[in-house]
Amino acid sequence: MSSAANDQITSVLQELVASGQDVGVQVAAYLNGELLVDTWAGVADQDSGRQVDGDSMFTVFSTSKGPTSTCIHQLVERGKLYYDEPISKYWAVFAAKGKGNVTVRHALTHRSAVPNNPPSLPERIHDWDLMCREIADMEPLYEPGTRTGYHGLTFGWILGELVRRVDGRPISQYLQEEVCQPLGLESMYFGIPASEEHRVAPLIIDPSMMQAHFNRSEVRQASIPAGGGIMNARDIARHYAALANGGELDGARILSAERIKIATTLQTDAMDDVFKYEARKALGYWLGGPGLVAGGLAGPTTFGFQGFGGSVGFADPERNFAFALTRNNLMRGPGGPSTAEVVERAVEKALGLVSA
Repeated sequence: MSSAANDQITSVLQELVASGQDVGVQVAAYLNGELLVDTWAGVADQDSGRQVDGDSMFTVFSTSKGPTSTCIHQLVERGKLYYDEPISKYWAVFAAKGKGNVTVRHALTHRSAVPNNPPSLPERIHDWDLMCREIADMEPLYEPGTRTGYHGLTFGWILGELVRRVDGRPISQYLQEEVCQPLGLESMYFGIPASEEHRVAPLIIDPSMMQAHFNRSEVRQASIPAGGGIMNARDIARHYAALANGGELDGARILSAERIKIATTLQTDAMDDVFKYEARKALGYWLGGPGLVAGGLAGPTTFGFQGFGGSVGFADPERNFAFALTRNNLMRGPGGPSTAEVVERAVEKALGLVSA
């Protein structure tokens, strides 16, 4: 741990909390395989007054898509999945209504043509089998593979169901056994165990928004691998530190260096139909640029994901750098740079990666 850098970032977080931009926030960063920043500030639970600490966990929304993608790449590397095979080879009913030629690659690059939410959302968002049945019965909005449009939640159920069908384990269990246990992660979940729910920081959010449902206990305990992961910054950063370091960290390997290169090769930089900007998408991960705002300083080979409300995790293999941030205040602020942008710049400066 770099005490000087950690103290600098602690002060930045405290200032963000004091300004009202943040309520509770964590940040962690690795450089050359070493955890150099691991700090936090503010309140995890406004009702009880519980403070954020290093073990607090946050709902990270689409930041979940990074670990989901890692699970898929492991299965490809092990010969259980193939990027260019139809999803229906593994999940026959997915072929309904013109989806028979949708491939695993299409799903990873948001080209499956089913970006719309299943009809039973948000009330039944915690019901895995129902979500998968409804997605399998969806009609594509356009010819699959011809356009890219952000699959905000369907991304996770499609890929997670593939994990279950080819491996036999639900992705929540697979993540724990194949990613978390090797890396020593104790705060990264698709579906929080009831015994760990006391560590979760409730979202501060307009109750009329769909995302407010993620404060429900049954939703926290459900596996929603595109947008409902519950994690802390330390574990997100460690996951990406392994990927930035060629797939291995402290003797534990989760992917080969060759697989990471394949997984992080640009697949499309076309206009995203949902976000209406040109996002640089690899296989599951998004690359540095408009779709990964907080990774902008780290360059075009940076890969990771950011989530609604400002959480983010990414790896920068060129500098062997990994960064993650979690927060609970999802109310709109006064504008200006996001917390992740402010903090990432401060971290890079504190670690000597940028001069200003």
